[in-house]
Amino acid sequence: MTRFVAMTAIATVMSSAAFAGNLVEPVVEPAPAPAPVVINEGGDWTGFYLGGQVGQLDADASNGASGDDTSYGVHAGYNHDFGRFVLGGELDYDATDLDLSGETIDSVARAKVKAGYDFGKVLAYVTGGVAEADTSVGSETGDFYGVGLAYQVTDQWQIGGEVLEHDFDEFGDSGVGGDATSVSLRASFKF
Repeated sequence: MTRFVAMTAIATVMSSAAFAGNLVEPVVEPAPAPAPVVINEGGDWTGFYLGGQVGQLDADASNGASGDDTSYGVHAGYNHDFGRFVLGGELDYDATDLDLSGETIDSVARAKVKAGYDFGKVLAYVTGGVAEADTSVGSETGDFYGVGLAYQVTDQWQIGGEVLEHDFDEFGDSGVGGDATSVSLRASFKF
């Protein structure tokens, strides 16, 4: 009987070892995937736009006269968004009635080139080009440069501001030139 008990004990131990594991491979849960990283690809600034502006024009003439007045006008342009870099062109026109000791600056028209950086809903840019001032003593073509900032309120509406520095050699045949600074608030609709 001892032999029988010993054999049974050995069979029990051996069969327990055989069934200690599972006949089916265990299911290993995959590690959770990391949360996706949201990359700001910037806003979409590509397209034609049309708008208006109101601002202040401050001028100093070479004969010592100076003055400032409110300006208001319209602008139209096109931007192309290359990802983070934006290039564009614009035409704008400002009317004013700036008095320079009896002579007046009636309007300033500009042809602009713009280059900027796309921060998403914000576009910061530099601009420059050709400006023509129409005055009571004649018109003068000069150059200008400046900076601007635009914010996309919606996909179509943008608001912003610009600061421009102008330089004019001589108004008409007067022998008087001057420089001017304009600061403007702008609103545009993008098509």
